[in-house]
Amino acid sequence: MFFVIAHNIRSLHNVGSIFRTADAFGVNKIFLTGYTGTPEYFAHKAKISKTALGAEEFVPWEYKKSVAKLIKDLRLKYPKIKIVGLENNTDSISINKFKPKFPLVLVLGEETKGIPKPLLKLCDSVVEIPMVGQKESLNVSVAFGIAAYAIRN
Repeated sequence: MFFVIAHNIRSLHNVGSIFRTADAFGVNKIFLTGYTGTPEYFAHKAKISKTALGAEEFVPWEYKKSVAKLIKDLRLKYPKIKIVGLENNTDSISINKFKPKFPLVLVLGEETKGIPKPLLKLCDSVVEIPMVGQKESLNVSVAFGIAAYAIRN
């Protein structure tokens, strides 16, 4: 099982891109948490659909306000589940060296601030994408695509 938690993703276009990429890499379910917009809310639907290209209609998803409760519930349901944050952090493991074990949840954080520290503490490990340019991060949906590819391959 491969799940994604999209926590506090502000851009609906990023949410749509996450759906489309999740479909490409066989994600079993996306959990939208915090203030992440959902496809069911009419005002969000068109923006999400623009980049999801319909993937929001068939990739299973669920909204949960509390990410901490969601992780607790997932750990109860799947005792061997690994919670993995995607964040450029000093304690991170390069995605190139990461050996995924399933079931797995990949946690994505807010576009500018990333994954909040209390949420990082709930993760079993944190992975990062090595950067060689001047910028320290990638767009969240682009980073998810790279990480999903690495996890599946």
